[in-house]
Amino acid sequence: MPTVGLISLGCAKNLIDSEVMIGHLAEAGMALTPDPELADVLIVNTCSFIDMAKRESIDAVFGAVNARGDDPRRARQKIIVAGCLSQRFATELPGIMPEVDAFIGLDQITKVAPIIENLLGIGAASHPTGDATDDPRDFVTLKPRYVPDYDTPRFRLTPRHHAYVKIAEGCNHTCSFCIIPKIRGRHRSRTQESVVREVEALVRSGVREINLISQDTTYFGMDQWQGERPRPDSPVDSSRGESLCTLLRAINAIEGDFWVRLLYTHPAHWSDELIETIAACPKVAKYVDIPLQHISERMLVAMRRVTSGSHIRDLLRRMRAGIPGLGIRTTFIVGFPGETEEDFEELLDFIREFRFERAGVFQYSKEEGTLAHKMSGHIHHATRKRRWSQAMAELQRIAAETNQAQVGRRVRVLVDQPGVARTQWDAPEIDGSVVVDPAQPVGGFAEVTIGDWRGYDLVAAR
Repeated sequence: MPTVGLISLGCAKNLIDSEVMIGHLAEAGMALTPDPELADVLIVNTCSFIDMAKRESIDAVFGAVNARGDDPRRARQKIIVAGCLSQRFATELPGIMPEVDAFIGLDQITKVAPIIENLLGIGAASHPTGDATDDPRDFVTLKPRYVPDYDTPRFRLTPRHHAYVKIAEGCNHTCSFCIIPKIRGRHRSRTQESVVREVEALVRSGVREINLISQDTTYFGMDQWQGERPRPDSPVDSSRGESLCTLLRAINAIEGDFWVRLLYTHPAHWSDELIETIAACPKVAKYVDIPLQHISERMLVAMRRVTSGSHIRDLLRRMRAGIPGLGIRTTFIVGFPGETEEDFEELLDFIREFRFERAGVFQYSKEEGTLAHKMSGHIHHATRKRRWSQAMAELQRIAAETNQAQVGRRVRVLVDQPGVARTQWDAPEIDGSVVVDPAQPVGGFAEVTIGDWRGYDLVAAR
């Protein structure tokens, strides 16, 4: 059987796709290696969300192609390009990358083993065909429909004590700056039973942190409601059927010592019921990731965010009042086409007013295939950079004051590695950490008192 290597790029959602591919390869009896030099087949699972990620993915692919040409030991190595880059540019990549042996999209991650067998001419396995081009190397289907299940073979690449759980795939929003719906298709939820069974198995295996992810976590279950299809700005309502509220309550009832974290929620779908559910469930981390992107009414309309500035402000106030000890993470885009100095100043005032515990800023990235790509009024790169610097300076000032306010407080942390832990306000790979006694057991919870802080990180008192 062949030996397979994999390079995984991009977000946690892409990481799960890599884990599913590895799980199916292992189930098929294929050997896995972290060393590309030893691989008979090398898979590059790519990202294509923004231009920077696209360039990183292209560099990784051509890096693998060049390494194969320079190293006689890799002369017969097969290279497969997977993930969002393949899906987004399904019709273009075969012509641009003739050195690549196969292109697979999001619907092929469970079929990677027979595709490899076909490439190597081993076995008699049938293999899927794509509909993007007539190129025999192209296995991509243009409209992805796949969504994982609780029993999907998967080999986790995260530390033993924390895991990501993808509760849905795709997105129904049409934000003018975003290419994701065109890449990953329409929103499709797993069943609540499927998610709960996966979480139960993870907790039994020793996982202490469950991170729920999808393109739009708050829309979970709503695509399965009977009757009228929910509008893009519909709030969560568990009386209509399964929802994020019913899912969180079911996960909270699972036995074990763990916390569950919400990532990638959309402000349009929040409701008082969801706020009350989070407040009432002790295992749900009092941390919410809610990308807001802007606050100016003009910008929200131009971005097609189906929310208003007044809705966002009212929602944040209700969240703060209804969930004691809540930490809010958000992101903003500056330099979007047509953004005026007045729009930007309104954003700065908003940041100063709501003092988000965790936040980041992106400069607008002009992406072909999006509605914003064809808009007029694109902002000069120097202006975008200046606005990014100003917004980041405000966020850094607030972060310093937030961390200073933590000094002297007793907090529960999850130990990630010797001497490094995280609070419930800190998502893995995204937020800050807590410096703790190296003797604290890795993968367990600990109670510490915050004695100091450095940058974005806290330091526990000894």
